[in-house]
Amino acid sequence: MAGMNGRQMLVAAILGVILWYVAALLLAWLAPMGVLSGSARVWTYLLIFPGTLPFVLLMWRATGVARGQLGLAMAIGTTAAMFCDGVALAWFPGLYGGEANVAAAGAAILWGAAVGQVLGMAIAAGSARK
Repeated sequence: MAGMNGRQMLVAAILGVILWYVAALLLAWLAPMGVLSGSARVWTYLLIFPGTLPFVLLMWRATGVARGQLGLAMAIGTTAAMFCDGVALAWFPGLYGGEANVAAAGAAILWGAAVGQVLGMAIAAGSARK
């Protein structure tokens, strides 16, 4: 299987940044409702799985990669997202809805990045079984 081309890598990185930004804004909006604390945090983390799957499928379609390359596309997208998350946590914490939410929102975004990678690799692994 050949690697990804430059266009595919660029699309994956851009989609990763877009998803990170949308997730950060969503968490800033939801955090005051308590979704990042107590037992609600467990539900939030569990709901990240089905919430991330449409993005993984979008990544697959938008990049045009083969099924076996989806794990790599997700790794590129989530790496771009994690770079943004690191910068925002350090220099723009207000993006997450204020100082009180920074750690919990950043952690939820990192969890979402890991979930995206796991889902991408699981779908890609399905091509190896055929």
